[in-house]
Amino acid sequence: MLWRIDAASDEPLYAQLVAQAHLAAARGQLAPGDRLPTARELADSLDLNVHTVLKAYQQLRDEGLIELRRGRGAVVTARAAADLSPVEQALAVLVRVAREANLSTETLTVLVKEAMSR
Repeated sequence: MLWRIDAASDEPLYAQLVAQAHLAAARGQLAPGDRLPTARELADSLDLNVHTVLKAYQQLRDEGLIELRRGRGAVVTARAAADLSPVEQALAVLVRVAREANLSTETLTVLVKEAMSR
């Protein structure tokens, strides 16, 4: 899995890492039992503070996507792959309907963000 961050984004860096891990699991790029890079390795490769990566890993643990094991690092859980498939299906419908309504990406993004904050 290739990790990327957008330093210019309004989204916090740790949240970008969390979202990428969820998407990778949903797309089958992360399978149960796969190990994520150590926090230090990932921080070094992305030029981030190690605490930023640790915060992302802790959130992924709290959400059940990974287990943090002393000596083994972050390991993808068995339930990780199944979590987003219904969401991705609903998202495909949402995108199709938005295109039919000629909504811009920016407008759709605002609508989704507002819906998620309710």
